[in-house]
Amino acid sequence: MKIGELNRFIDSVHSPLIINFWASWCKPCVHEIPWFEKNIKEYKESGIVLVLVSLDFGRDYPTGISNFARQQGYTSRIIFLDEKNADYFCPLIDKSWDGSIPVSLFVNGSKKYKRFYNQQLPEPQLKIAINELIAPSK
Repeated sequence: MKIGELNRFIDSVHSPLIINFWASWCKPCVHEIPWFEKNIKEYKESGIVLVLVSLDFGRDYPTGISNFARQQGYTSRIIFLDEKNADYFCPLIDKSWDGSIPVSLFVNGSKKYKRFYNQQLPEPQLKIAINELIAPSK
């Protein structure tokens, strides 16, 4: 998927959405994904959708990424971002993104909520972020 397609997808979803940018070679990424999947299950009644956007190398798509995800037990939808130039695609997600991973984008189109986390989210902070994402509009 190209960045334009990903942004159109993000803009079209009206339920709470978490986009986690990761790669199989990134230890902090691999460490935090189970927290995301576990907590999404705990909040399933809120309709949250989790999408894992892989920034792995093109040679690893689709077989390497699929095999890795299966070995790790990931159950979320995985999209491969087919972009090479981080200087181009990162600011299209958030102007503060310097290209480091893991990072996450929390969006809730129904309440015009958008928040970018330019760091790994430890599980306690993730729970706070999810609660903000699904909280009723003020």
